[in-house]
This record gives sequence, structure tokens and C-alpha cells, in this order.
Amino acid sequence: MMITALVLLLQSGPAGQPECDQEASDQGIQQEMNICAAAEYREADAALNAQWAVTSARMKERDEGWKPDWDRRPGHFTTLLESQRAWLRYRDAHCRLDGYYARGGSLEPLLVSTCKTGLTILRTEQLKELAERGP
Repeated sequence: MMITALVLLLQSGPAGQPECDQEASDQGIQQEMNICAAAEYREADAALNAQWAVTSARMKERDEGWKPDWDRRPGHFTTLLESQRAWLRYRDAHCRLDGYYARGGSLEPLLVSTCKTGLTILRTEQLKELAERGP
């Protein structure tokens, strides 16, 4: 038992996550497919977080020059933050539901991770477009 735990720890990737064995994943070994899908999601999430930093900074810049008396709506950053929080709730719930196709089975984590990766990549592009738009 102790040796197994040590081997797993030594094979772990960032933050104690197991590393993806792409060859085993390509052979259809479910556990490896799950591990690789989770690693892909972590990469997509890291890219999302990097783009978030850029886009949120851009929205804060836009807020600095926008203070008309006639417009009492929330600013760019506040609206971006609200939308991001709503999107995170949507993504997590939608992908949980997508995983229910294999609810309780070994395929469920793969379905959830794959769903989260796809939606996260799309959201990263949306954030990039927001940052690049006009004034």
C-alpha cells in the first residue's frame, strides 16, 4: 500500500496530479483517458485564466474613461465579472449534465473534462475578442 502511494506520488504531474500517458490513452485505457482529458482541461483553464487577466485589465481601463452622469449602469469590469461568474456556473452545470450520460461509470470523468475543455476554449476566445474590441 505504501509503495503504491509512493509510486503514484512520483508519477504525479503539477499539484500532485497524475501525468498523462498518451500512449496508454490512445490504446483506450479508461483511467489514462480520464487522466489525459483532465490534463487537457487544466491546460485550457490556465489559458482562460491568462486571458482573464488581460481582458479584466482592459475592462478596467475602459471604466476609467467612462463616467457620464446619464448612464447609471454597471461598468465594463463589473459586467464582465458578473458574466464570468454566470458562465462558470453554466459550464460546470452543463458539463456535469453531459457526464450523466455515463453517470457513475468510469467514462463520466472523461465526458465532464472533455466538455469543460471545449467550453473553456470557446470562452477564452470570447474573452480575447472582448479585450480586442474598440474603445
